[in-house]
Amino acid sequence: MVGNVSPKSSTAELLEIGEREVRISSPEKVVFPEAGLTKLDLVRYYLAVADGALRGAGGRPMVLKRFVKGIDEEAFFQKRAPEKRPEWIETATLHYASGNSAEEVVIRDAAALAWVVNLGCIDLNPHPVRAEDLDHPDELRVDLDPMPGVDWAQIVDVAMIAREVLADHGLVGWPKTSGSRGMHISVRIEPRWDYHDVRLAAETIAREVELRAPGLASARWWKEERGESVFVDFNQNAKDRTVASAYSVRALPDARVSTPLTWNEVRDSRPERFTVSTVLERFAELGDVAAGIDDAAGSLDALLRRAEELGPAEKPPPRGDGSGRRASTMPLIEIARTKTKPEALDALERWKSKHPEVVPLLEPADVMVDGMRGSSSLWYRIRVNLQHVPEAQRPQQAPLEADYDPWAGRSDDRPSK
Repeated sequence: MVGNVSPKSSTAELLEIGEREVRISSPEKVVFPEAGLTKLDLVRYYLAVADGALRGAGGRPMVLKRFVKGIDEEAFFQKRAPEKRPEWIETATLHYASGNSAEEVVIRDAAALAWVVNLGCIDLNPHPVRAEDLDHPDELRVDLDPMPGVDWAQIVDVAMIAREVLADHGLVGWPKTSGSRGMHISVRIEPRWDYHDVRLAAETIAREVELRAPGLASARWWKEERGESVFVDFNQNAKDRTVASAYSVRALPDARVSTPLTWNEVRDSRPERFTVSTVLERFAELGDVAAGIDDAAGSLDALLRRAEELGPAEKPPPRGDGSGRRASTMPLIEIARTKTKPEALDALERWKSKHPEVVPLLEPADVMVDGMRGSSSLWYRIRVNLQHVPEAQRPQQAPLEADYDPWAGRSDDRPSK
């Protein structure tokens, strides 16, 4: 049951959710101007789809991705649970390879779901483990990430091949739109393997998909080597990674939703069709089409045997400077490092204006705009692959158009080279 206990003020609203009360601050704050959705609308959306949203994120520690300044500003990532929280909000302590640890929020019910949304969490970003066993994932995630220039039909073709690969190794895939351009396939697994083995199994899926769909799909880690393909991003299974879970609203103007689909729906679907308003109607009619996922846990044994057959993935040669870092096989130049994506795109336009003869020669996938994880938020890097530019016409690496340092003043967080 959801009811208003105190509708007296526009500055806060108290919701009765089950046996708990959740205070929603600034309920009339507009979160999605284009879609006309307020903060309270977003909370009510999540309450309406709570059965599906909790199936994807419930019982799992989660990173709080908070859009406190709205969808047009970068979110900040909060691993540690707020000190001021209701006594009924659960937590679990995760330990990372860096030696750091974080006591993260674990939601169990609709009230906790509403509470995290009130903090400014537009999407939900749970880890692939249950709070009861933090070392053994029970979910393997296949992230189909299209490179620029790739259309939905190609993503679908790769998804169907990934489904075959999973089935051939005794696993069931549950597809959903990512809420952006790509697709996720969630795979329930028995919690018997550690993160290393789960990531290896995911990499094996990626390599097998690439073998079956050369040119369409790529398991290549280095972005400049993928071309116009769908990258099967196996690293989303690393210990520190999270992805937007089922029924998560994404911070796009149309309030797009990461939506579970049946396999029969995949080919004729498009990500932009699934928004808060349409998913509310869909959920009211169909419920959660992924409701059977928890009953389909499988084994990684067959995939790990295939990993042994394939052997280690090919690695790029190291640089000749003794640093141990890899040497790119492509003619790359870096354009900018910025705090925000608009700043990055502005820097790219400045570079293009200096090299008008080069721009027509670039393919869509040659311009790489990467959101990079900083200490608590994303920053952006732009690189250009000059592979389609004749060598004599290639611009040399020049001073960056913008040179933001995301680790300035945070030396302890700076990644080792």
